[in-house]
Amino acid sequence: MIHVEHLYKSIGKTSILNDVCLYVGEGEVVGLLGPNGAGKSTMMKVLTGLWKAEKGRVEVCGVDVLLNPDEVHRHIGYLPEQNPLYADMYVREYLLFVARMRGLTGAAGQTAQRSNSATVEHLIDLVGLTPQANKRIRELSKGYKQRVGLAAAMMGDPEVLILDEPTTGLDPNQLEDIRALIRDLGKHHTVILSTHILQEVKAICSRVIIIDHGQIRLDQPLNEIEDLEQTFKQATHE
Repeated sequence: MIHVEHLYKSIGKTSILNDVCLYVGEGEVVGLLGPNGAGKSTMMKVLTGLWKAEKGRVEVCGVDVLLNPDEVHRHIGYLPEQNPLYADMYVREYLLFVARMRGLTGAAGQTAQRSNSATVEHLIDLVGLTPQANKRIRELSKGYKQRVGLAAAMMGDPEVLILDEPTTGLDPNQLEDIRALIRDLGKHHTVILSTHILQEVKAICSRVIIIDHGQIRLDQPLNEIEDLEQTFKQATHE
């Protein structure tokens, strides 16, 4: 599903990722855990084809990301840390816009518009946005804005979801709602979740990858880790 071999990425003269190797199989929910500045967001941008690495191999769903960055977008839904929403658009309007931008088309006998509308209504219901669907995005709480971002990431039913710090800044109720939603999404998608919050990984993930200073320090199933806090400290030398 996701295969990374000997990946290197620098920004200017600063090395961000250094000889990273990992494999994520179909249906896994993986927590990419690390302190701020560890390289998590850079890793996700490389996986999605937004940034190009200097060296290495990255393959997602059989697509070589470094050679075909546009092709891989069909297989990946991406929610960046800074959720890129058009605040003055209505929720339903924005998601229809995303559907058009992703090039979704109608099934046989349907117009693309009718097919996209059905897709958007399904996603609105799936992420719990039905009461907010006719509101402008700027009127929504941060928790509901994250739901809009998740719905946009899921447009086209991609096999892989890459979520970068999806719960940052949420209040406790919003936090639990989004965690529950991501757990449900993990039943039908491969999910990589970037975070620096240990509770996030415990609540959502089945596997932990700890990255620090651009290198993988640990890659292990969560149920094999007795004390995640202590393991994290040892792996990152905190």
